[in-house]
Amino acid sequence: MIKLKRVTVNKYKSIQKTQIVEIDPAITTVVGMNESGKTAFLTAIAKTNYFTADNDFIFDTIEDYPRSELIDFQNNDEDCEIIKCEYEISSELLKLIGDEIGKGVFTIKEFSCSHYYKEKKNVFSGIAANKKKFLEFKIQNYTLTFATKEAIAKCASLNEIGAIVAVEGDKDLENFKNEIKKIIDGGYKDPNWTDPLESYIVKTWIQPKMPKFWYFDDYYPLRGKINISKLHKEPPATEKDKTSKALFELARIKPEDILNSTDKEYEKYIALLEASSNKITKEIFKYWSTNKNLDIEFKIQNTINPPEKILDIRVKSQRHKITLPLDRRSKGFNWFFSFIIWFSKIQADKTSDYILLLDEPGLNLHASAQADLLRFIEDLSKNYQIIYTTHSPFMVESEHLDRVRTCLETEEGTIISDTIQEKDPNTLFPLQAALGYDIAQNLFISKNNLLVEGPADLIYLTVLSNILETEQRTFLKENITIVPVGGLDKVTTFISLLRGSKLNVVCLLDTFTDQNGKQKVDDLIRYKIIKDKNIRFFDEFANNGAKTADIEDLFAKGEYIKLFNEAFDKGYSKIEVAHLDTSIETIVKQINKIIGKERFNHYRPANKLNQLGVDKKYFSAKTLDNFEKMFNEINKLF
Repeated sequence: MIKLKRVTVNKYKSIQKTQIVEIDPAITTVVGMNESGKTAFLTAIAKTNYFTADNDFIFDTIEDYPRSELIDFQNNDEDCEIIKCEYEISSELLKLIGDEIGKGVFTIKEFSCSHYYKEKKNVFSGIAANKKKFLEFKIQNYTLTFATKEAIAKCASLNEIGAIVAVEGDKDLENFKNEIKKIIDGGYKDPNWTDPLESYIVKTWIQPKMPKFWYFDDYYPLRGKINISKLHKEPPATEKDKTSKALFELARIKPEDILNSTDKEYEKYIALLEASSNKITKEIFKYWSTNKNLDIEFKIQNTINPPEKILDIRVKSQRHKITLPLDRRSKGFNWFFSFIIWFSKIQADKTSDYILLLDEPGLNLHASAQADLLRFIEDLSKNYQIIYTTHSPFMVESEHLDRVRTCLETEEGTIISDTIQEKDPNTLFPLQAALGYDIAQNLFISKNNLLVEGPADLIYLTVLSNILETEQRTFLKENITIVPVGGLDKVTTFISLLRGSKLNVVCLLDTFTDQNGKQKVDDLIRYKIIKDKNIRFFDEFANNGAKTADIEDLFAKGEYIKLFNEAFDKGYSKIEVAHLDTSIETIVKQINKIIGKERFNHYRPANKLNQLGVDKKYFSAKTLDNFEKMFNEINKLF
């Protein structure tokens, strides 16, 4: 019912200058390097309204105020606003308030709540109520004289209503006074609240509905063995102890119940723990695609010296039929399991709203598991606002870069800004990497991929396919993505990578002249990584009788020479077809001999063709036939 909209933080740990951060209504991603101040930002927010009593989440001048200025601050009478959280009130909550105090009395949609080091209380601002409309709404239910109603309307404060004296005809004045007194008494007993009605609204409606903050980081994962005796005797000393306590609360078991039980009663508690574990495991495997062959097992052990009870949490692999303590499984799985346990603690509270603060979630997860976690976070955001920090490109959603805030450590302290303002290359790297990965996945790679050697091939195929399509002849199907791999030496690597993603792959290559490259491709065929028929060569379509060919050999010689001359009009003397040495098989090598170079830039003629914007008139029937024949064969392979 109340959403966090904006946060202003100042003089908190590494944040030395005022930082204003816009908060997304669903997910806010804070990206930055280690030690940049991301954790400081999250904990400052968490301390404003933490979901449970916890000494680690209370503002403390000694711990939190920047050390370089601490002595001066302590010896100064002035206070410091640590953080101001600006909130947005939902229309549903405004309606509920209006139902009690009158429609139009309280219409404020945004307010703020500030926290200070020396003044240990919430300070609200932006709260305003229409006292006149409130009294008009309330007074209509009571029988009062016109004169008394006039006197009530003239009161500058609700506190003055108690002094009004009844006259003949005021049957309900005392009842009205009692209702107003309930409003006054229902507010804060604080001289800073000068308006009793506003004080009542905040205390009764606003503060109870303000979202609580729940913080989770890499230090919360469960231990493999939980000492039940210590958990009962001592308050949770570490984050791991808090998660252990949450596990028992989830199972609705008190540690002392197990300690006071007999051996025969153990099964009852094990059953309750396993029931909770099954629920958690089921939730995990909605999103944990890395390994679904795992089960959680609980055992209670008794130690002799000292006599204690230990809960042993083990993870069983159904595939390998072995069990290991939870903390000896992957850190990623342990993090996910512990997260669900700790998160279940707030899910059980149906009376409050929560904002989740996740510090470097999934730090130990594989890239594909981080993608699963992002999917999990996206689903959680339907019910919870989420702010999380990361420095992993796989934890950045490239389609939601508007949600990203960058966090940078400078000589002036931590700087938090919108992505568009950030200039630091190290801070931007995760965003650039995420964007590059997304481009590679969605622009250059699709379900159907035609691998070619380089960008020149891409241009030739695209231009000729478009011309043939215009002429209503066979062209390259639109669902086929042409992927330039950057050279024949990279073809085998690309095939292996794309095959791992279960994509359709066909290669269209220059004829191999390097035996090492040919051997690598032959090995891929032999090991059934790619089918023999899915590797095609240009010599099959050049129709010139040669055993080797490049894509340039699909053009009539005169057409390609014309392109070359236009592309290199200032580089080389004009070449004519008659100058070519026909004893050399490919036209590229024939040109190399004339210009006296081992290799010219193959991209320039292709780029020139693209710039010219030619149609079918530029090409001979032979050229168009060669490309049409090739497209027909390639389409069949998909």
